[in-house]
Amino acid sequence: MKLSGRLSLSLTAIILVLSGCKEPSLLKADEQLVKIGHAAPLTGTQAHIGKDNENGVRLAIEEANSAGITIGGKKIIFQLLSEDDQADPKNGTIVAHKLADAEINGMIGHLNSGTTIPASRVYHDAGIPQISPSATNPRYTQQGFKSAFRTMANDEQQGRLLGQFATKHLLAKRIAIIDDRTAYGQGLADEFEKSVKSNGGIIVAREFTTDKSTDFRAILTAIKGNQPDLLFFGGMDPQGGPLMRQVRSLGITAQFLSGDGLYTPEFIKLAGVSSEGAYSSLPGVPLEKMPNGLAFRDKYRAKYNRDIQLYAPFCYDAVNIMIEAMKRADSVKPEKYLPELVKTDYSGVTARIMFDERGDLKAGAITFYRVRNGKWEVAETLSSTPLQSSLTETQSDKKKPE
Repeated sequence: MKLSGRLSLSLTAIILVLSGCKEPSLLKADEQLVKIGHAAPLTGTQAHIGKDNENGVRLAIEEANSAGITIGGKKIIFQLLSEDDQADPKNGTIVAHKLADAEINGMIGHLNSGTTIPASRVYHDAGIPQISPSATNPRYTQQGFKSAFRTMANDEQQGRLLGQFATKHLLAKRIAIIDDRTAYGQGLADEFEKSVKSNGGIIVAREFTTDKSTDFRAILTAIKGNQPDLLFFGGMDPQGGPLMRQVRSLGITAQFLSGDGLYTPEFIKLAGVSSEGAYSSLPGVPLEKMPNGLAFRDKYRAKYNRDIQLYAPFCYDAVNIMIEAMKRADSVKPEKYLPELVKTDYSGVTARIMFDERGDLKAGAITFYRVRNGKWEVAETLSSTPLQSSLTETQSDKKKPE
């Protein structure tokens, strides 16, 4: 059914009102519309994480609109344009072109490294600043695009500390690795492997699966014969949960370690009692120790009536960093405020955020969590600069390999 022009315009106005934004033709002379793009998997097995990202972005935008920000002599009305990239690299590029054609003023996302990397060229070519709150593959900022930034430690930083944690703190010697062959999962596993070897560990098996698989028995049976004392998984929770169940059902008693893709309530739900004792890393300090972490948690709960899944605080910071750059430049034009993004020194929810010459987060920390009694609890925080730690785990909690 084809909508008439008048009906189509009316529906557009309704959508904009529902999103807390005015339809462009209704803006006053002293108001300016600023479009903030966002992309993540909003459907499919990773939708719970994608919607969490979107919620973090939306919360920051709504607060900015409530604050009545003036830039370049005009009151700014921020509008969220959010797209579903389905965690698919090809669709991520399609979405990027769609947002660029919509003339967004800035981009928050994508969630996955596999979508962020190809999409970043589109934003770069269009001159649109991009801040990813969750893409950790180093290649994202190694392409030489001056428009690319991230608010989370990359895989080089995280993988190095994961390897140190496995060998120096969990005292693992024989280590098996599984990754999902995505830019995120394989990239993190590669960095982990390098770190394990440099710290004296032995890789007894390296297997791979996909980000769509749910049956891992064949590769786990092969791994079991190598008698690892630690199993590392590079991937996200839709695979990590079933994998953890099958690890224990096959009688594999090795310690289990993963990156930030498994640090979610959903992983515990999917893995059930088998999740007990599993370890995961997450860039940054624990939420309760973030500068404004508890306040953000309470605002998020009040707004969405649910707990944070994973990256929402990093998304919230990314939006505010972009807005602060616009304010310092006194312009919402990408070419005007982009130089100010480089100079960022922002005390956000997650950390004091500064970018290096590539757009990566300077220094920072990585926190390790362990599932205890069905909940993620802090095990240890390590600096992503030379190895330092703030131990919250007693020596008796550490399991030595037999």
